[in-house]
Amino acid sequence: MALAQTHRVRRALSIANPDLQEADAIEIVVIQTTADRVQDRTLAEIGGKGLFTKEIEEALIAGSIDMAVHSMKDVPTWLPEGLEIACVLERDDPRDALISTRAQSFAELPSGAVVGTASLRRQAQILHRWPGLRVVPFRGNANTRLRKLADGVVDATLLALSGLERIGRTDAIAMVLAVEEMLPAVAQGALGVETRRADERAQAWLEPLNHHPTNVCISAERSLLAALDGSCRTPIAGLAMLPTSDALHLQGLIAKPDGSAIHEGRRCGLPSDAIAMGKDLGQELRKRAGQGLFEGEVGYPRMNE
Repeated sequence: MALAQTHRVRRALSIANPDLQEADAIEIVVIQTTADRVQDRTLAEIGGKGLFTKEIEEALIAGSIDMAVHSMKDVPTWLPEGLEIACVLERDDPRDALISTRAQSFAELPSGAVVGTASLRRQAQILHRWPGLRVVPFRGNANTRLRKLADGVVDATLLALSGLERIGRTDAIAMVLAVEEMLPAVAQGALGVETRRADERAQAWLEPLNHHPTNVCISAERSLLAALDGSCRTPIAGLAMLPTSDALHLQGLIAKPDGSAIHEGRRCGLPSDAIAMGKDLGQELRKRAGQGLFEGEVGYPRMNE
């Protein structure tokens, strides 16, 4: 999936910049991250979702690459000094998709059915809405998870619709979940490109790719996450949308990992207030959830987005 996303950015760069249209003008460098290599433990156990970006950002800082393509949902709230997200491409559908060999919806899954997920956000919402199901840790890239599902390791799993579209596996989808049933991860469906803050040349190349409406929404969602000081041990979800050019709607959610409590909130405002809206909603949800949830006092299984 990472290669598909990188090729998408490469095509967009060459179209927007005539000086980059020669076949060898943009070199793709494959960097395997710790999160890619270590598949037998949850990300919370090995260091969190920053392990999707750590080695790539080190190469960026060292100057061995000029741009880093990320799924924005995997980008930590705070970036290393000297780096920035220079552009965010137009967002794909942010919803989650159910994949199952036994049912076409969660309602059809029998009590005790096993759902595999590496996402604490998904786990909490599943157990809250369908408490008869059992959730187990389930890591690996999209194709690995689909293969495990076909082998009967679990009865169902969830994957981002945008990811399935990027690898051409929408045929596997049983049902696309409404956001009212499964609020997405912060920035799910969006691709971002990270550069060195001082690299004006790379930023100029990327400027035509930046999708302002998506940037507004992602800014609100990441501001929400920052206010919650969200970690891979805390189930957090958020989605911002622009129903009109002058109205921004933001939803946020924080939960106990076992689904026994979910706190949700909304904000409506101007796109220019995106960051302030995210911060305000995050502070409200943090207060409602209580400090115990953030200190890990809940004592439930640790999994990660």
